[in-house]
Amino acid sequence: MKQDIILTKNNKLSNGTIQLTGSKSECNRALIIGALSDGLVKVENISDAADTVTLAHVLESVPIAIGSGESESNDSGLKTQDLRLINIGPAGTAMRFLTAFLTLGKEEVILTGSERMKQRPIGILVDALRGIGADISYEEQEGFPPLRIKGGFEQLSDTITIKGDISSQYITALLLIASQLPQGLIVQIEGELTSRPYVEMTLAMLQQAGIRHQWDSNSIQIAHQAFKATSLYVEPDWSAASYWYAIAALSDEAELFLPGLTAYSLQGDSVITEIMANFGITSQFKNGGVYLKKEARELVRKIFDMKSCPDLAQTVIVVCAALGHDATFTGLETLKIKETDRVNALQNELAKIGVKLTEKGQVYKLDCSEKHIPEKVFIETYDDHRMAMAFAPLALVIPEVEIEDYKVVEKSYPAFWEDLEKVGFSFKLKG
Repeated sequence: MKQDIILTKNNKLSNGTIQLTGSKSECNRALIIGALSDGLVKVENISDAADTVTLAHVLESVPIAIGSGESESNDSGLKTQDLRLINIGPAGTAMRFLTAFLTLGKEEVILTGSERMKQRPIGILVDALRGIGADISYEEQEGFPPLRIKGGFEQLSDTITIKGDISSQYITALLLIASQLPQGLIVQIEGELTSRPYVEMTLAMLQQAGIRHQWDSNSIQIAHQAFKATSLYVEPDWSAASYWYAIAALSDEAELFLPGLTAYSLQGDSVITEIMANFGITSQFKNGGVYLKKEARELVRKIFDMKSCPDLAQTVIVVCAALGHDATFTGLETLKIKETDRVNALQNELAKIGVKLTEKGQVYKLDCSEKHIPEKVFIETYDDHRMAMAFAPLALVIPEVEIEDYKVVEKSYPAFWEDLEKVGFSFKLKG
């Protein structure tokens, strides 16, 4: 049952230490690498995000053919109702990664998810995997989950061509399994690569686990090779850190410490330090973490390119809206195929404070000319954790903010509401 939460904050001084959970992006990659390595690679500081918990549970129960170099035929002849059903709910990363991972399995399964997951396209990844011999079919709508995946296949080709302007998770899913394919894999990227930092993160983590690669121009090549025994430490989540930068930006004063975060992160969302510098937030790395401090500064930046960090878009757009700062945004194309159509969701909710987000081609303009601050506002979340967390800081400028379905944050940041309480926010559950 969904339940709303009502946030208030009278004191605009935000000070405190916030221990963030492990990065969902890093952890999901590390868990796949650990499973493929047959236990050689250990994962430290595992995230407690719901998506990661879901993925870990699936991986513990899936038998996999590790680097055998041979296909394992599975002509069970079972009907759909006899197959193992793997339901990953709303976990989009798990859907993409498991689609590739399960092709190396020892059984035939049905991979499905929530109703929204059944509306999120997977055809580009399925086509790529089919191109090298994987046996994947659609149970319902062509191009969308649920998928019937038959584990163990004869590799027909060592090269995949895939568009670069789609979700980087498709490319990562392929790169994660590449070293365990008998012929290895060459991924040819067509056009400009969206969310490049996420692909770089994947390759860096694979390298830590002993998997070498060559990246020349638009071609990434990974040979068939074995993992080495090692541990992958999962850094705290920079995406979660972005909400604390937003809180600092909307506070009159703020001093916050986020332990465990480093200046040299694999996570592309660490660019929030540069983005929020425009809003007067300084980031000082010392004592094993980052200190955030609000300083008076005139906001002059007008254009924000979110192509490499789309998960930060909601956070930055809401901050601009709350401050009444007209701005232009690019790189928002992938937001439409996330947990919800995030562009549409932003347009709907920003309208409640008189702010318009208009789309023209691939350029989005934020118009705050009719912005107003109501006594209270109700924010719908659209089953999207980032909608809840991006809009929560509005409680610093609006006396009462009601957020729909407060448990939606469990997808990536289960302790979010409790952490807000530590720095002076008050909340009560409605109903």
